[in-house]
Amino acid sequence: MDIAALKSWIGRSEEASDVVTPRLVQSFDATFAPHLAGRAEGEAPLALHWCLAPPISPMAAIGRDGHAAKGEFLPPVPLPRRMWAGGTIETLSPLRIGDEVTRRSTIGDVSYKEGRTGPLCFVAVDHEIVTPRGVALRERHNIVYREAAKPGAPAAAAPATAEPREADLTWEVESSPVFLFRYSAITFNGHRIHYDYPYVTEEEGYAGLVVHGPIQATLILNIIATLSGGEPIKLDYRGVAPLIAGAPFKVKAKRLPDGATAAWTEGADGGLRMEGVSRLT
Repeated sequence: MDIAALKSWIGRSEEASDVVTPRLVQSFDATFAPHLAGRAEGEAPLALHWCLAPPISPMAAIGRDGHAAKGEFLPPVPLPRRMWAGGTIETLSPLRIGDEVTRRSTIGDVSYKEGRTGPLCFVAVDHEIVTPRGVALRERHNIVYREAAKPGAPAAAAPATAEPREADLTWEVESSPVFLFRYSAITFNGHRIHYDYPYVTEEEGYAGLVVHGPIQATLILNIIATLSGGEPIKLDYRGVAPLIAGAPFKVKAKRLPDGATAAWTEGADGGLRMEGVSRLT
């Protein structure tokens, strides 16, 4: 891997715009309710920004995994498996129905390391979500690329069963294929690990359909906002292990002694899948 060549992508930027339509808000609410934080009339739900201005590539420009081919805005990392690794989100003001929203994106970093399962390449993308009233949200999105599953390799193992952590608020969420499909539809996400069972099990080596990283992050944002009585000021979160669809999973939040709020997702086995902490700045 020519990491120096990949680092030449750092600083590349692009802009994309979209409108917060009533139909999009209705679709989002219908997909996630009742697991959403309360909001004022006319405001968009928290985390709707991940549904706005998605990359829309023609079929001829789609890679084997269903994503847009790399090498345009994102660097051409020569590793085929792509996952949502985590990031940082700072909310400044809510989006509103009818807003024209611009997303300004910049490649912030590219790094490489050898992991337990082989080479890993991390790409960090910085986003600003801007409305006519100013910057509404800042985000760093971390993407990790991994090598292909080896032929005949066993399915990726789930983390060891853990004793469930105590929480002040717990939501139980069904992870049906329909739930995953509806989120893929409203985000125009063609990644096959979320809907193509033969592909995800036979070619990428997972035990089943994978619940989207932003689904988990959306629920984490909303449960923190529900527990704290308002939107998180700043959330740092990371994926710990893939969450496989099929069984209900839990979203939990707990107030911490220092005033921060922790939130996380647990699989049906009690194992940790994604975790985050929202702290005041």
